[in-house]
Amino acid sequence: MKRLLRVAGIALALGLVFVLGLREIPIHVYDGFESRHLSSFRWSGYRFVRGAVAPVVRSGRRALAITVHKGDRYEAASEEGAATERDELMESLWLLSHLGPTYVYSFSLYIPQDFPQTSERLVIAQWKQLCWRCHPDNPVLAIRYDHGLLRITRRDDRHSQELYRGNEDVRGRWLDFRFVIRFDFTEQGSINATLDGRTIVQYRGPTVYRPPRGHSLHRVYFKTGLYRDALGEPPWTIYMDEYRKDQCPETGCQ
Repeated sequence: MKRLLRVAGIALALGLVFVLGLREIPIHVYDGFESRHLSSFRWSGYRFVRGAVAPVVRSGRRALAITVHKGDRYEAASEEGAATERDELMESLWLLSHLGPTYVYSFSLYIPQDFPQTSERLVIAQWKQLCWRCHPDNPVLAIRYDHGLLRITRRDDRHSQELYRGNEDVRGRWLDFRFVIRFDFTEQGSINATLDGRTIVQYRGPTVYRPPRGHSLHRVYFKTGLYRDALGEPPWTIYMDEYRKDQCPETGCQ
């Protein structure tokens, strides 16, 4: 049995290296969620629990509804914080971002008018560094919604900071985000973001954790959905549409 487990572990590791090694061509991805079935080519179902049919759309005929229920993808409390539950859509392994190139992410999120405004931790989109035995395992960049306000936070091994805090009620309308990001350990990293065409973030500096926080695989992955503290709340739903991810050429992003 031990031999079989060892072989399976080696096979899994080799498979991951193979998948990551395929990613030498530039990324250009679009999903308007028009199909009734989620694309396994673009998305992983690892953290995703399918929600209801979306009653609102940003473009086309459909959008993706993401609903978190009590106990979804539950994780017990630990030294890093309270127990959590989530329903998140994660990009496929072969689409992960490398350190060095610049990427443009754009997507639209809809927070319903009756969505609760609480102090509870809630992350609705995040970028995380792919690594093994990472501690702490926090996102390097996150869009958060708490106390009825939209916030964008950044963290590396040296410090964390709030890059943006809104002061308006964003419920009941589509929020069009665009992030231009260069993931880097050094001062060459950058984050530029707009919301509905308005600049909200302009940051220069480290955008990932440095070793030896964990065994970094020099990749960053994107997730969106609902990640909240497990406090017995009723189901919450948000909607996503018009997702794009493009790797910029060396001459720069358009």
